[in-house]
Amino acid sequence: MAEVALITGAAGGLGQALCRRFRESGYRVIALDRVGLDCAQDAAGCEVFVEADLETLCASPEGLASVLERIRGPLSPMTKQDGGNKQDGGLAVLVNNAACQVLGPVEALSVTDWQRSLCVNVLAPFLLTQALLPELMRARGSVINITSVHAKLTKPGFCCYATSKAALEGMTRSMATELGTRVRVNAIAPAAFATPMLEAGFAGRDEALRQLGEMHPVGRIGQPEEVAECALFLASPGAGFINGAVLRVDGGISSRLHDPL
Repeated sequence: MAEVALITGAAGGLGQALCRRFRESGYRVIALDRVGLDCAQDAAGCEVFVEADLETLCASPEGLASVLERIRGPLSPMTKQDGGNKQDGGLAVLVNNAACQVLGPVEALSVTDWQRSLCVNVLAPFLLTQALLPELMRARGSVINITSVHAKLTKPGFCCYATSKAALEGMTRSMATELGTRVRVNAIAPAAFATPMLEAGFAGRDEALRQLGEMHPVGRIGQPEEVAECALFLASPGAGFINGAVLRVDGGISSRLHDPL
């Protein structure tokens, strides 16, 4: 009886790796993203794709209800016959991976920038978790929030993004304390990973990309599959005593002090 994983931001670099890894491990994957169906389904290898914009989900109760209907629709057929009784694998994992990265100096940030960042990065994970609690509780499942190294360590131009990811980590801890006997809630905080978005930002700047890798004590940037492997572990029974944790998958960069020599 296959369990179900819902993964947001499925068409991005991390999202594709998450979908593939959970699917390889026997989960039935519902992938959610705002891009077109064919593109995302081909890229992520998901079983079911839900096209939805998280900003719309946050904008009104009707927007949220529409997205939930499209999520719950595929959940019902994800069943099998067992001794004549219909058994539902159930929604066992929610991975809140989708993110909005608004960059710019403090002086240039607008109310719209803040609203977009907080909606996609904080409010949408909350609303999805809240709404899907009945399904997650039935499966004694878990929620995994993908935060960022920027929640603790940041740099100029990342005010919106860093603030939203810090809020997501705080929400992870708070939810874990309240839901811990019913649903575990954890987070993963990646540093720099070899996603199409990062590589596009370094197009034509190979030396800068090499230097970025060397800034991490392990001497390289991460691979998306490494985040997916950590998420799979956090969702597993072997991680049953891990709750409210933030797993820093950052190549050691958050342990490194950058002082003048």
